[in-house]
Amino acid sequence: MNATLAVLGLGGGELLLIFAVILILFGAKKIPEFAKGIGQGMKEFKKASREVSDELQSAMDVDSNPAPRPSTKSISQSSAELPASEQSASTSHASASVPKS
Repeated sequence: MNATLAVLGLGGGELLLIFAVILILFGAKKIPEFAKGIGQGMKEFKKASREVSDELQSAMDVDSNPAPRPSTKSISQSSAELPASEQSASTSHASASVPKS
């Protein structure tokens, strides 16, 4: 705490004077309300920053694990997976294009 005060250049007497002025200006009833409001604001800020960091982390996790690409199949592999009725139709078309000698 002394390092913070040293950076601001405030001593003990100066801080006491600042607190006395705040007490005179706002009164003893308003100071706890201000502190409560500041505490709630800090709580909301931490909650929002946590949500943002969680969202960024989940987005990075999705990007690091891309969806697998569909495998490329050759013509012989794809016709082997066709039902028998479609295979006979595709082979009859293939044999029709080949000239007979």
